[in-house]
Amino acid sequence: MNELLEFLNKNSGALTVLFTAVVTVATALYAALTWILVKETRMMREVQTEPKLQVTVSSLDVAIHIVRLHVRNVGLGPALNVTFQPKVLAGGQSAEKLLAEFTDVNFFSVGLKHFGPGQERVSAYTQLTEDHDGKMASVLAIDVTYHSATGKRYSDSLVVDMSELKGGYQLGKPHVYAIAQSLEKMQKDIHHLTTGFHRIKANIYTSEDRAEERTEVQAKREQLQRERQAQQGALPSTRR
Repeated sequence: MNELLEFLNKNSGALTVLFTAVVTVATALYAALTWILVKETRMMREVQTEPKLQVTVSSLDVAIHIVRLHVRNVGLGPALNVTFQPKVLAGGQSAEKLLAEFTDVNFFSVGLKHFGPGQERVSAYTQLTEDHDGKMASVLAIDVTYHSATGKRYSDSLVVDMSELKGGYQLGKPHVYAIAQSLEKMQKDIHHLTTGFHRIKANIYTSEDRAEERTEVQAKREQLQRERQAQQGALPSTRR
């Protein structure tokens, strides 16, 4: 024990320097970790208020040859003062015509003042049965600019490649469409019945019909009994 105390007394300066160095390194590491956590927290808060626009092309459920653009805000924050600048990347005159058909709605021209998270806008439609090859070879782009709620400015070029639709098909009718058609047919049938346009074809079975049926059954039973008795009387008797 005395030797340990003597060693500490002789090397107290060196131990102090070593301890100070350890504390300094620990403080630096703690400061770096705190800065990283603050940065991640700031990024998470920014993501929670950051808008993000996307443009996709898809067909209608009831008609696969009718397609239109869907503009969505997939971010968690609202997009403010959104502007659109559509342009053609490839496809020539067919692409120009296709772009004109898609953008025949007002918001592509005047923009959107407020585009909330999860909100969606659709363009005008086009029919792929008209100039199919030209439209499928078209590549469009929409340059968008917008601001977040914190005032940060965003800009992006959203590409729409129509060739991505090649090979798509649909089997049968969509369930919602089939249900709607069935309900419409039921509504017409009920309307025709209530207005007297059609009448229900029904056979009514009354109490008189039941009484008549019982009488007929009883008569047949009695007739069978008489025939059976007549047959038994006609048989020759045998003697032993």
